Amino acid sequence: MKNDFSAMKGKTIVVTGGAGFIGSNLTQALLDAGVAKVTVLDDFSTGKHENLAEFADDPRFVLIEGDIRNFATCCQSVKGADIVFHEAALGSVPRSVEDPMTTSEVNVTGFVNMLKAAVDAKVGRFVYASSSAVYGDDAELPKIEERIGKALSPYAISKYTNELFAENFHDLYGIDAVGLRYFNVFGPKQDPAGAYAAVIPCFAATILQHRSPVVNGDGSFSRDFTYIDNVVEANFLAALTQNPASLNISYNVAAGKATTLLELFVALKKELAKFDPETEKVELIFGPERAGDIPHSLADISRAVRLLNYNPSCSAQEGFARAAEWYFKNYGGNNAS
Repeated sequence: MKNDFSAMKGKTIVVTGGAGFIGSNLTQALLDAGVAKVTVLDDFSTGKHENLAEFADDPRFVLIEGDIRNFATCCQSVKGADIVFHEAALGSVPRSVEDPMTTSEVNVTGFVNMLKAAVDAKVGRFVYASSSAVYGDDAELPKIEERIGKALSPYAISKYTNELFAENFHDLYGIDAVGLRYFNVFGPKQDPAGAYAAVIPCFAATILQHRSPVVNGDGSFSRDFTYIDNVVEANFLAALTQNPASLNISYNVAAGKATTLLELFVALKKELAKFDPETEKVELIFGPERAGDIPHSLADISRAVRLLNYNPSCSAQEGFARAAEWYFKNYGGNNAS
């Protein structure tokens, strides 16, 4: 990260969902930045113990295995905390369509539990993961924070509800919160297994098995793919900003460039072929579109640039190369499942 985050040194931090993809990368970055303590709260419903292995023996690292739907557990996790990074959620649009009740319990009730626990503990800053899904059926591109459409899934509703609660809790209780609308984050530790795997790890693992991945639709749908390092940096900036105008609002966190799923497949195959030439022979299979999916997503990141000094240091193409190397090391050759 190119910004100066020395102000993070000595802080006491909570990361919910810290055993997940984004949360574990964020936790590692916080420890690297010299924080005094990082408490990870995770129930391991989707997170993995192996994501914590690199820093599990660090004396500054504390793990609480618990559920954010339990308010007492939330209160335990935030005692003495300076900053909370709330990453815990049930992701995936399709999962929310199949099971809207659990999505709401975790993403809304769990969120309110953590927010109220932070208020009671007098936490200085609450940074939380929102989503580009809140833009719904708004067809205009790029997406700007002030303009959202009709939600297309229970997941999208849950994330927008988080933003409303955060604004309301600031008005009622004075807590400073910042929402980060993530756009298709990818990178190391993102799990390719399971029915709700994100497209990049799913594509990469399948290509490394010399099998054809299935794309939903004709491959023309596009996304603003955003490498994990950019997301970690945005979280740090949101946690440390002292500009009153930058607080209690939401920001797009993205690279600001759209890539179609067909372009993604070609780029990933090219990068993976540097490690396994056989992957060049893999072809793409086109399947049906998924319910609740939006056709195109592209972020306007000017608000984050202006108010947070956000400037994504890793382009999507560079990120594809880094991700391909990580997936080859973990899922290629003898590691392929």
